[in-house]
Amino acid sequence: MTDPIADMLNRIRNAQAVGLPTVVIPFSKIKNEIADILEKSGFVGKSDSKGRKTKKDIELTLNYKDGIGAISGLKRISKPGQRIYLPLAKIKKVKEGFGISIVSTSRGIMTGKEAWRQKLGGEIICEIW
Repeated sequence: MTDPIADMLNRIRNAQAVGLPTVVIPFSKIKNEIADILEKSGFVGKSDSKGRKTKKDIELTLNYKDGIGAISGLKRISKPGQRIYLPLAKIKKVKEGFGISIVSTSRGIMTGKEAWRQKLGGEIICEIW
């Protein structure tokens, strides 16, 4: 069984490593929500859903500054074989506030900061810095 979120993160990491302006990722609702969070946080320029039904893709425009990518690291935390759930008190800052954690809560997918504001714990999907 493959992990579609890990595949998404690897595609972003690899595209940025070779300096591609965009990366195309197969569509799913959770990946689309993660892409929207990355766009709002400024890690990617723009996320668009293209295509229809089973042929749908997410196209991410990557951000660069002086040839260096906006994302310096991506880490998958909760995996299909080992889910990691944390209560509110254990959700920590990523890289002293320079990164974000993406959390799946009972009220949807959000950043760790938003989960703190809404006083929610949940599954820690990944960290990005």
